[in-house]
Amino acid sequence: MAGLFSAEDWLMVWNYKDTFILGFINTLQTAVVGILLALIIGIIIGLMAASEKRIFRLINRIYVEFIQNTPLLLQICALYYALSFSGYKIGILITGIISLGIYHGAYMAEVIRAGIGSIPKGQFEAAYSQGFSYIGTMYHIILPQSIKIILPPMVNQVVNLIKNTSCLYIIGGSDLISLTYSFVTGATTGGAYAPAYLVSGLLFFIICFSLSTLAGVWEANLKKKDVAVSPELREAV
Repeated sequence: MAGLFSAEDWLMVWNYKDTFILGFINTLQTAVVGILLALIIGIIIGLMAASEKRIFRLINRIYVEFIQNTPLLLQICALYYALSFSGYKIGILITGIISLGIYHGAYMAEVIRAGIGSIPKGQFEAAYSQGFSYIGTMYHIILPQSIKIILPPMVNQVVNLIKNTSCLYIIGGSDLISLTYSFVTGATTGGAYAPAYLVSGLLFFIICFSLSTLAGVWEANLKKKDVAVSPELREAV
């Protein structure tokens, strides 16, 4: 605890603030691209779960069950070292983006599957009777209604993905946690453990709390729109 109140340790952290800024930026870059990849995978695999074709539902279950039941650290190491040994080294950040996207894509697929499953099947039948294709039904009718159900758990996955960028430490990444560890164990900077990890934790908190707050505001606005629309629908009926 003494290090937490050490002016010398805090001064050292301040003098090497560029290290933390670089880690923060690298973490953001990895997280943003990883989130986009996870969303793409989640939407595609999630839609497969609601498909009428058995092969697509089977692909969904194999992917989701395999990814969810193996550790993220194992997936990162397998991708990074397997490619390295085969002569196709792709870099630590790219490895992190792909691994995080694939891992959290499985969870987002489940979120989307649950959201689609919450919509009455009668709405699918009504859409098909009006000439909508499967994709058109999902895009225009099903997904817009399921957003309120999908949003909270999807935000949780996004926040978890941001925090899981710290797993890149295992392959020597340049994310916030990795650079923080390099800082506290460095020959000239070692020892300022408490201030360094506190700053790192605060930076993670800023990202995750801001995102959760924005998502909460968005969800509240969606609920307000529903409340405003519902009386009009009742009068129309």
